[in-house]
Amino acid sequence: MKFFIDTANLAEIREAQDLGVLDGVTTNPSLMAKEGITGKDNVMRHYKQICDIVEGDVSAEVIGTTFDEMISEGEELAELDEKIVVKVPMIKDGVKAIKYFSEKGIRTNCTLIFSAGQALLAAKAGATYVSPFVGRLDDVSTDGVALIEQIVMIYRNYGYTTEVLAASIRHPMHIIQCAEVGADVMTGPLSAITALLNHPLTDIGLAKFLADHKKASSK
Repeated sequence: MKFFIDTANLAEIREAQDLGVLDGVTTNPSLMAKEGITGKDNVMRHYKQICDIVEGDVSAEVIGTTFDEMISEGEELAELDEKIVVKVPMIKDGVKAIKYFSEKGIRTNCTLIFSAGQALLAAKAGATYVSPFVGRLDDVSTDGVALIEQIVMIYRNYGYTTEVLAASIRHPMHIIQCAEVGADVMTGPLSAITALLNHPLTDIGLAKFLADHKKASSK
């Protein structure tokens, strides 16, 4: 499973990169705004800064909702850096744009996926990634992990190469559950990734080892 971090915060991206497990970054307009990044030039500059930090894919989202707008924005984003994956919403013109991009060799991430039917359309159009939103489905009393499992099964049935990117990850159990059902990628906050480090028995065991070492060294 690939680990992506879902943020526009450069410090968090660097920390995840330094941890040695980061495979990529996903962003969206909300995450950019959270960091105070506004204006087209600033946003483009920020995407380039992210690409300079990470070694893997960086999903950069289009703002336009028409085919022509998405094509114009997506082509400009793709020219920024070879790591850029153009993030396109799951709407009718979005599917058309994904088909266009795939024919031009521009990689895409189809976002705001909430059903297997949407994921199937995105794969048929040639999306590189699809992003089902696990946490947001859980928020409305729907099993987000079950959707991941369903999409993985459909893609395997027909040999689609589109990768299932479990998005809207909220906590470490989401990561484990998505790994169990075969998600290719997870993207979530740094806190969810680093939470995988924690277990009380690890802390207790390490404390005992250090205490025993101290006793032995004092003799």
